[in-house]
Amino acid sequence: MKDKSLFIHKTSLGQNFLIDRNILGKIVKYANISSDDVVLEVGSGMGILTRELALQGCQRLYSLEIDKRLEEYLLPLEEEFPNLSVIWTDAVKFDYSCRLVPLPNKVIANLPYHITTPLLWKIVSTLVDKGLNYFILMVQKEAAERLCARPGTKERYPLGITIDAMGTAKPLMKVSPQSFRPIPRVDSILLEIKLHKDLQLGSDPTWKKMLRTAFAQRRKTLLNNLVPFIESMEKAELGKIMLELGIDERCRPEQLTTDQWLNCFKVIGPYIKNN
Repeated sequence: MKDKSLFIHKTSLGQNFLIDRNILGKIVKYANISSDDVVLEVGSGMGILTRELALQGCQRLYSLEIDKRLEEYLLPLEEEFPNLSVIWTDAVKFDYSCRLVPLPNKVIANLPYHITTPLLWKIVSTLVDKGLNYFILMVQKEAAERLCARPGTKERYPLGITIDAMGTAKPLMKVSPQSFRPIPRVDSILLEIKLHKDLQLGSDPTWKKMLRTAFAQRRKTLLNNLVPFIESMEKAELGKIMLELGIDERCRPEQLTTDQWLNCFKVIGPYIKNN
């Protein structure tokens, strides 16, 4: 096996490998893996976290990696642990619901920043309503702030609202750049997500269309963003409905509470154009 220090990291893949064994231990402790768990790891890297997860004795561990240059580090792990399956694929494009049997109930991953949002949308829309309900994620600080953002903050965005509607997202600890190689220029956050309600919401195309439309132009009001995408309803009528829902027609999308978004979805959702 090659010296890991000689590996040339690809910045295009967001490769910042976790090396701090103290942090690895905390991830495993928070994950609380049992023999019944089926775990999904995204971004195997050199297999440092992969090995720790496999050692916990879960029923099955799927570890997804896009960079085939890492075969020399990962294939020996696959031989050592019968419960480990390394899958060489692009995690954002991967067909999770068809290719993973049994399906995972936990995701434990050190995520590259540039795929955090599209990857979580993909997983939430394909696996959550099939039994996946728990995430321990290492993400960059800005991503964690967006996923946990409260109403009225500039970080508020559609995926964070969706997770809040389906459960909770909670920062567990801050992780310094020195815990990774190469050393990133930003801090990271270990984040816990628990999903336990409205589990069909993340895969609902109308819900996603409503949020994408509402946040398409943040400087516009919610009413002005939504009205072009509402079937058979004039602006005045939509404004009246919003007022009945307790929403000021002058407000911007980030100002709404999650309950207000859910009420909007129930009342306005049937009128949203899906084409």
